[in-house]
Amino acid sequence: MADVTLRFEEGTVRVDGPEEVLADLPGVELDPRSGSGRAPAYRYAELRGVLADRGVSVDDGVLDSPGLDLASAYELRPYQRDALEAWTDADRRGVVELPTGSGKTVIGLAAVAAVGAPALVVVPTIDLLEQWHEELAREFDADIGRLGGGKQRVGEVTVATYDSAYLRADELGDRFGLVVFDEVHHLGGEGYRDIARLLAAPARLGLTATFERPDGAHEAVAELLGPVVYRLSPEDLAGEHLAPYDIKRLEVELTPGERERYERYQGTFTDYLASSNIQLRSGSDYQELVKRSGTDPRAREALLAKQRAREVVMTARRKVDRLADLLDRHRGDRVIVFTASTDLVYRVSERFLIPAITHETGTDERREILERFRSGTYSRVVTANVLDEGVDVPDANVGVLLAGSGSEREFTQRLGRLLRPGDGERALLYELVTVETAEQRVADRRR
Repeated sequence: MADVTLRFEEGTVRVDGPEEVLADLPGVELDPRSGSGRAPAYRYAELRGVLADRGVSVDDGVLDSPGLDLASAYELRPYQRDALEAWTDADRRGVVELPTGSGKTVIGLAAVAAVGAPALVVVPTIDLLEQWHEELAREFDADIGRLGGGKQRVGEVTVATYDSAYLRADELGDRFGLVVFDEVHHLGGEGYRDIARLLAAPARLGLTATFERPDGAHEAVAELLGPVVYRLSPEDLAGEHLAPYDIKRLEVELTPGERERYERYQGTFTDYLASSNIQLRSGSDYQELVKRSGTDPRAREALLAKQRAREVVMTARRKVDRLADLLDRHRGDRVIVFTASTDLVYRVSERFLIPAITHETGTDERREILERFRSGTYSRVVTANVLDEGVDVPDANVGVLLAGSGSEREFTQRLGRLLRPGDGERALLYELVTVETAEQRVADRRR
């Protein structure tokens, strides 16, 4: 008879056995009413390891996941193979950070084949849901399920949106031996973390181009999945596996009227910080200021002024004038113009007769625009944040970063839209920055 029995119950692992055995197991809390212990499901692999090290016999009924005979036909590039090996050596737990366009999906497919157990792939968008579903169905002779986009069916290998996985994690926590989180930085959101907490899957893989979050929530992701086990930057792959590239920063001046408005709004914001003795050193500090604005009218006024100052910078007239020069210079190139403002997308689209893609663009229309961009019917598009991740963007060789948040993640994702493997053609990213503004200071720090 086994010393300890493990069972899955609604997002937890129930542990039954002698109290002296349960007392110091990692993550296990004793329930005096039942005499059993209970641990969050994500501690399952750790529990098994500790029990094995102590020589405790276990009746393990946690996972309802029979083995699968899966094989991937992809021939991994050397760095993809290295990434998979690093993850395997880390007990199949951890995060792989690679640039956009470097084939992170291929690594995920190889992990599914290597583990050979029912797998769940979690993605942030419907576009990625459809792309992963197509890849999985093409690659594996298995029942491919889908949770999201109007469908709710679990298969041997299942792809789900973060929202759908969050709603059903406690119900499905014993169904999968592997979970893959694409764009894993999303898992840092407080609600989404429960997906990883409630799943017992011992094998866990995170994929992203930008793991670290300004609010520090990547540390919680590392606790749930494991740390970064393999990392390469765009510079590491440029020239051989990704297009070689150059980044050119173009500085523009605000008009006198824009400068007056910017200084007034920015002054209101900085004056409040000074009078309140607040220092913004991290994303969490900024979140604290946002919370304070709920009860402090001056804090609310300061945040509104900050937003208005940012809008002045984002929509600076001379940025758009400089864009006209760039579009004329690159008439024969494939150009993506990035902004952070939907209003600015439409303004650029109307002035230069460029197809626009925003969060308001329907799925069918977006696909048609991207397909025409791919075929060469369109040579340029303008977009807000919706192409930063989760969309299969056709090759472009010129990008213009007209306005953005200045975050490392956003910059890296947009650069990655240009660095697709190709014929060695050099990619070029222009970054338009307003001088003597917060935008310039952020860009300087990122450099």
